[in-house]
Amino acid sequence: MTKLLILGGTTEASAFAGACALRGVDAMLSYAGRTAAPAAQASPVRVGGFGGVAGLATYLRDERVTHLVDATHPFAAQMSAHAVAAAGHAGVPLIALTRPAWTSVAGDRWTRVADVTGAVAALAGPARRVMLALGRMHVAAFAAQPQHHYLLRFVDEPDTLPPLPHHDLVIERGPFDEDSDRRLMFDHRIDLVVAKNAGGSGASAKIAAARALGLGVVMIDRPAMPPRIEVHDVAAVFDWIAHGVPSGIQRGV
Repeated sequence: MTKLLILGGTTEASAFAGACALRGVDAMLSYAGRTAAPAAQASPVRVGGFGGVAGLATYLRDERVTHLVDATHPFAAQMSAHAVAAAGHAGVPLIALTRPAWTSVAGDRWTRVADVTGAVAALAGPARRVMLALGRMHVAAFAAQPQHHYLLRFVDEPDTLPPLPHHDLVIERGPFDEDSDRRLMFDHRIDLVVAKNAGGSGASAKIAAARALGLGVVMIDRPAMPPRIEVHDVAAVFDWIAHGVPSGIQRGV
């Protein structure tokens, strides 16, 4: 019998969990639980960590998981590394369901940086109005550039105010569209957007809006991932489960 563990917290994970429910596939969707009111899911859900590589490997063995699907965020590098290691220890095959990365097109004004530290350094200079399209995990790092006025958009109201002397905070849940993001940037007189290269279509509205307004974007590259099988669509995951080799296979690096 097939039994899946889906490491989620993304739209891709939710879509795959929904497809599993429609097909009657036994699947558990797991996510960290950083959002106060997560969306309802079609598959059973567990919330919280596993206790590192050893804890995840133990879970895979104890629950007799047959396949591990890593559909975490492209920047969840530690979780993805733990997944690869735990799957190896438990002898469970793993596949990553990922979003294609964004690539710049005509009209984009990107400054690419390797990580959040590079993004903070890229903001050196005169005061500007900056939209931090990063979620809230890395906002505190930008206190090192206090001269700017920052626009923040969170899913939930934070327990404490961000340590930025000048900022506006918007509480909204996506998905967002280009028109609304363009209005948001225009209304807040944004000069520059800082974003992670999350990829896919669900979070691309802010990139299209910045392009339409002629704004610069500090684009944070994805972190390196351990070698693994990667695919970009749900059908390829089911193909892998059925045959061991998915269509459209990629090898992550």
